[in-house]
Formats: sequence, C-alpha cells, structure tokens
Amino acid sequence: MSIVVVGSLNMDLVARVHEHPRPGETLLGSEYQTHPGGKGANQAVAAARMGARVRMIGRVGRDGFGGALLRGLEAEHVDAREVLEAGSPTGVAFIAINHRGENTIIVSPGANARLRPEDLNNRQFANAKVVLLQLEIPLETVEKAAQLGKEAGAVVVLNAAPARELPKTLLSKLGVLVVNESETFMLTGRLPDSPDSALGAARELSSVVPSVVVTLGSQGACWAEGAGSGHQPGFPVQVVDTTAAGDAFVGALAVALSEGLDLPSAVRLGAAAGALAVTKAGAQPSLPNREEVEALLRQAG
Repeated sequence: MSIVVVGSLNMDLVARVHEHPRPGETLLGSEYQTHPGGKGANQAVAAARMGARVRMIGRVGRDGFGGALLRGLEAEHVDAREVLEAGSPTGVAFIAINHRGENTIIVSPGANARLRPEDLNNRQFANAKVVLLQLEIPLETVEKAAQLGKEAGAVVVLNAAPARELPKTLLSKLGVLVVNESETFMLTGRLPDSPDSALGAARELSSVVPSVVVTLGSQGACWAEGAGSGHQPGFPVQVVDTTAAGDAFVGALAVALSEGLDLPSAVRLGAAAGALAVTKAGAQPSLPNREEVEALLRQAG
C-alpha cells in the first residue's frame, strides 16, 4: 500500500451566499448541495486521483451519509475496508461560499470523534510509504497513527488542520509538517502574510520537524528542510470555490513523496493540484487527476 490516510469522513452541506453573514444576521442563500468531504477522505481521494494506491482508516455512522461516503471512496478506488461504523451520526460540514469563492466551514465531527487509538494496529500500516494525517479526529488517535507509521518505516505527513497546539511527542514522530497561515500562527506566533515571512516560519518549524511546508493560497507555498528552503509561486487560475484546495495540495504532495520525489518537486506538484481544485465547485468533485495536473505544469513551463 503506497499511502495510508487516517482521518475524517464528512458529508459537506454547501450553500452559496453573496457575502458571509455577520453575527446575528440571516441571509438567503442558494439551494444547498451535498458533496462527500472530510479532510481525511478528501486527501485520500486526491491521492488516488493522482495515481496512488490508498487505504482509508476512519469512522462513519450507520446512516445514509455514511453509506454514501463509503460508496464514494470505493468508486474512487480507495480501499475503505478499514473504515469502521460508529453508533453516532456521520460527520457533517456546513459550508457557506461567497461570490469570491471564499468559504466558511463549521464541522460537526460525529463518528469521527469515535475513532480511537485502539482502532489502529500494525497490520493496517504494513508496506505504507507515506502515512497521511490531519486533525479532525482525536489527537491521541493521530499520535498513535504517527507512531505506527514511523515504526512501519513510512514518511509521516501531518496536515495540521484545523489549527491547534501540537504536543512535542507528536511533532517528534513526523517527517513532514504542512500548515497554512492560521496554523502557522498557532504554532509560531507569527502570521505568514508573504513568501518571506512564510520562509522564516518554515525555517523555524524545521528545527522541530525535518521538513516543513507553509501554504499561502494564491501566493503558492514555502518549504524548508535541512538541505535548504524555497518558495513555489502559485499558478494563476480563475477561483470558483476554495474548498478542498489544501486537501488537493496535500494529497498530491503525499503522492510525490511516495514516488521518491524531493520536497521542492513535491511542493510544485501539490501547488498545481491545489490551483486546479479552486476552479471547480465542491470538495471531492473539485480534486484534479494526474493528467490535469501534469498538463498545468507543462503549460506553466
């Protein structure tokens, strides 16, 4: 198995509004749509569309949303046999998208909160080249997955989203840390609002984790590791919906690392995937395939 993803599965309930509501304000939006989502499942699908063999580990409820999410993973050729059922409802994300394609998201974890360390074992991580983690499941489960991934000899990649403080015991198990602006601020106390400031933050964090990537939306991403640091500019595209752009980035990055590419090349592949994801609506529906990403890279030169 090339990539093992341990993380969340949600059904996304999406509505469009002209502007996001202010506190106390009620707005009329579009008819809502449902899309399969959850950072874990999104990144699993992103990696599968980029050509990797992917196993998903997580939990869903015994309800219609859970069944739909499992069928969706199977349709994307993601091995979902390690996705367990829980007595609580499947996780749901409530997403509002304004006319600029910017989103606000409220996540109700549901069954994701029931994924426990004891649900994980060495067999699930056998032959993994990359173990991919996020923070929409209990932190102790993330740490157990990181430990099992490290013991299996895999590169452990943590996309530290949503933002929260991280214990040193978890950071010590990571090979690659991927953070956006708000997550970087949570970990360093500095807000990376430019490539220069993001490079500084990435270098600071690389003293704790061997390889660090700071994503900057349309400004691309910065990376730092022992061999050096650098900035990958963004790819100019027409923004429709930014939902899952980060997941497209991380999924493609994980695939590149599983194929033995160096960090700058992996960041470039991730940046191209993330750019393409914002040109379409929805989370998993927006995730590009390998041919689309390679075409954008050829076009960019």
